[in-house]
Amino acid sequence: MNPKHLLAALALLGSANAQTLTLWPKGPMEPAGFAPKPEEDIKKADGIRRVSHVSTPTLTLSKPAEANGCCVLVCPGGGYNILAIEHEGTQVCDYLNSLGITTALLKYRVPRRDNDNPSKYPLQDAQRAMGMLRLRAAEYGIDPKRIGILGFSAGGHLCVMTALHANERSYELDPGIEAADATPNFAIPVYPAYLVGRDNEFKLLPEISVKASSPPLCLVHAHDDRGVTSAAASALLYLEYKQRGLPAELHIYAKGGHGFGMKKTDLPTAQWLVRCGEWLKAMGFLAAK
Repeated sequence: MNPKHLLAALALLGSANAQTLTLWPKGPMEPAGFAPKPEEDIKKADGIRRVSHVSTPTLTLSKPAEANGCCVLVCPGGGYNILAIEHEGTQVCDYLNSLGITTALLKYRVPRRDNDNPSKYPLQDAQRAMGMLRLRAAEYGIDPKRIGILGFSAGGHLCVMTALHANERSYELDPGIEAADATPNFAIPVYPAYLVGRDNEFKLLPEISVKASSPPLCLVHAHDDRGVTSAAASALLYLEYKQRGLPAELHIYAKGGHGFGMKKTDLPTAQWLVRCGEWLKAMGFLAAK
């Protein structure tokens, strides 16, 4: 089913079963001298809804009426400065809900706290979110062995970093709130950014290190994406998986540029979530609980 045709109908259904959780009841760890600003919801002429100045990261759970036990943590993109919360967030959750998947929309901290390591604090939020989902899986009606992560651009980078470095925490683990193992059972990076540097788009950065224990991967990109968001990065990451005999799938579309998300277009990129749904089914992640 074409995701474009579902968006209007799904939006009308609302999120009656949605609940929003605070990731850090005592407040998140922030760098010295950081002064938070009020969170802001922005919608510009381009129609993209953005959220800025997130200092209270949250997790919004949406459970479909006929949940199959699978759960996906969704990470919007935005260069680690804003969050494209709608076409890379809520609309994605709506479509995944239509497949029986419980979704957890992550509103992680932006803008960047550390320009040298922009993913440091968002990664803390993603690790905490994954740990919470796994620890409280029974309460949320999800299978702790079928919890994955999906992200776009900077959120795609966050998706990869969570998959490859889930348990390398830079904060103190709280066993009352999160499970020790925050490794996702699968990862879907969509046009992930920052896997390669500006000086060489054909070499993965050192921190993009695949291990024998790295989770199954489904990558989505457009060939005409360039620079630090180059499609070459997804191809290189796929090859790392292939060399290690790990499960992976790669979709590179001829056209689509960067940031297509759930935008309504006539390009094949509009079908990317359909392809990912097929992959999830083929991998057994959509099996009835």
